[in-house]
Amino acid sequence: MVVAGASAGIGEGTALMFARYGCLLTLTGRDEDRLAAVVQKCVATGCPADKIITVTGDTRNSSVLQSIVDRTVETFGRIDILVNNAGTIHYTRLLDTTSDQYDDMMNVNMKAVFLLSQIAIPHLIKTKGTIVNVSSICGQRSMPEVGVYCMSKAALDMFTQCLALEVAPQGVRVNSVNPGTVVSLLARRGLGLNDEEYAKGAKHPLGGVGQPDDVANTIAFLASDMARFITGQLVFVDGGRHCISAGLTTKVK
Repeated sequence: MVVAGASAGIGEGTALMFARYGCLLTLTGRDEDRLAAVVQKCVATGCPADKIITVTGDTRNSSVLQSIVDRTVETFGRIDILVNNAGTIHYTRLLDTTSDQYDDMMNVNMKAVFLLSQIAIPHLIKTKGTIVNVSSICGQRSMPEVGVYCMSKAALDMFTQCLALEVAPQGVRVNSVNPGTVVSLLARRGLGLNDEEYAKGAKHPLGGVGQPDDVANTIAFLASDMARFITGQLVFVDGGRHCISAGLTTKVK
């Protein structure tokens, strides 16, 4: 299986989850040191080191995307599961968002997923495999100061459902998980919050914030045979936050 964006947060949690299941893993990320640390954690779960390969690079680079698929097939002979988790965010009002920030979020959160899925689909058809995209509650709920991020995740949700229809006749399933606030270096750094402030601002009816394992467990279910008749679904993993009215504040004032 391939986990794109595996060097931290949900991607790291997903890598560790599938490592415990003994899966053959291709882990990708931009930070070589962080990726190496995740590999060591995977090995510590009991997953043999020869079952794990890494591809370091930026998913905005099409040659990196091709390399992810090529190296996986060359090493393991197949692709059964693709988890599209790589993502980025800029906390800024729509009217203040720069062209570079817009391109960054759209290219990482949507275009890279689109292209990597295209490249992987022929191999997933052979295995009747599955894709799980990591979206966000922001894909279905409008929120201030993250407008372009919401747009990119809404596009990802529609891509998930359209692709699910296109590849269903070939036996390939495509779903997404739509987390709320999850412990994440990317999100905390972007907001400039400490852990306590981060949890306070989450506004989940169940309280607190989600953990990477909460999302990884859902990904594991969607990728498994237990979900064999589920495709085109957007699964909220957000402590009930999507039940609250749109327009939630994203920052702690």
